[in-house]
Amino acid sequence: MKSGSDTEKKSAPISVIVVDDDKDIVEVLSDFLELAKIKVLAKCYDGKLAVELYEKLRPDVVLLDIMMPDYDGFYALTKIRQIDNNAKILMVTADARKETTARLEQIEGLEVVYKPFDFNNVLEGISKLFEGHIDAMAYQGATYSIRPSTQI
Repeated sequence: MKSGSDTEKKSAPISVIVVDDDKDIVEVLSDFLELAKIKVLAKCYDGKLAVELYEKLRPDVVLLDIMMPDYDGFYALTKIRQIDNNAKILMVTADARKETTARLEQIEGLEVVYKPFDFNNVLEGISKLFEGHIDAMAYQGATYSIRPSTQI
């Protein structure tokens, strides 16, 4: 588990796990996060492995897609919150259906970014999860956009 004072936490890099069934999205997002001084602890492509990695690595944040085959993002979210009810989750999804949006709005302590997304929105979502308790300067100046091609 994590230790240290709030001051130490502010200066430590944020750690994340990136979860999406689209390997290109995982790679691009991971590269941008690393450029923004955010430590990518692991990458995976389904909800079941996301839960296993969360339990083992205990990242500060999980970036989690919703629509994945077999074990989706809602499966992972539920299981991760059973491990740690205060887990910080940023849903990164293209699923903007009314049912999904309504379901996401019912979950406390969750941020959502819709694809295609601007990288600054991802950073803003991560920052909101910490309610201003992180050093925003850690990724200031990272002004990249992720716009998946229509071929992906």
